[in-house]
Amino acid sequence: MRVALIGPLPPPSGGMANQTLQLQRLLQEEGVVVELVQVNASYRPQWIGGIRGLRAVARLLPYLATLWRAVGRADVVHLMANSGWSWHLFAAPAIWVGRLRGTPVVVNYRGGFAGDFLARQAVLVRFSMRRAARLIVPSGFLRAVFAEHDMAADIVPNIVDTGRFSSGGDLMDVPPAILVARNLEPIYDNASAIRALAMVRERVPHAHLVLAGIGPEEARLKRLAESLNVGSSVRFTGRVETAQMPALYRSVRVSLNPSLVDNMPNSVLEALAVGVPVVSTRVGGVPYIVEHEKTALLVEPGAVASMAEAIVRILTEPALAERLRVAGFETADMYTWPKIKPLLFQVYEEAMHHRGPAVLLKGGTET
Repeated sequence: MRVALIGPLPPPSGGMANQTLQLQRLLQEEGVVVELVQVNASYRPQWIGGIRGLRAVARLLPYLATLWRAVGRADVVHLMANSGWSWHLFAAPAIWVGRLRGTPVVVNYRGGFAGDFLARQAVLVRFSMRRAARLIVPSGFLRAVFAEHDMAADIVPNIVDTGRFSSGGDLMDVPPAILVARNLEPIYDNASAIRALAMVRERVPHAHLVLAGIGPEEARLKRLAESLNVGSSVRFTGRVETAQMPALYRSVRVSLNPSLVDNMPNSVLEALAVGVPVVSTRVGGVPYIVEHEKTALLVEPGAVASMAEAIVRILTEPALAERLRVAGFETADMYTWPKIKPLLFQVYEEAMHHRGPAVLLKGGTET
């Protein structure tokens, strides 16, 4: 089988980029010939990247040329898709090139903003999706979002590498550290994590917070930490490469996901695989991965007091922490490659042989 895999690559490290790179490796280990088409390749020359408008054209033209050749050589296209301009500039053209070259396209849609995006752009998305062979999404949350707009999706979850993200030692041997493995962007609400830390330290004085990511919010977050008198208890790691993340998870007692919008965050799966109890906001696809009080503790987005209370419970109740840790291992095992591979390969086979459900539901425009 020859697969044209279309998606972003690190740097920067992020959910979709990491999943693209991991999928390439896993498919190749199965004997699949993978031709990767990178949608975020470096600008050439680099100075073009500083000019809005021109930089889009400078990236789009070589992308289309590479895409045309790769799709023509493939048996099936695996397209990593997202909302916004990424859809219009990279995903939609890939679907149309696949149609023109007679190669089936499997659209792998990701991202927590799908609801807002489809509310505005569903007509345009459906227009292109009529030319796709299949639509797959990582969670029941996104499947429900697409169903609202007359598009049927199969669930093929994200994959966690339990060979790399494996169990650490005894949680009680680790300092009372809290990790947020999200970039420093407004949608991930690192500010609530800092505010929660200030409340946690009233009951666990040695608790500290590790913010593992980069982004435009860094200066504001540092000022917030200083204003709450926890500046010395918040560590900003900057960019952390994927290979360094397992050790970082093993150095903390709680993994916190304070996101305001989410789909199927890899950071939650990775924490579960390592055996770090998770506190997360109850947003998007998160409740489809974990269950409150059984595999994680869930709170409402922006609910700082509830977030702090959940963290304190894990830091001060060893039995709860151990129960969540054991349940987390079992949950993470559901998202390993041996469990996901049959689902993905079945979609590929059905796409290549024009079998399986159409992308559009009954009642929507026909494919």
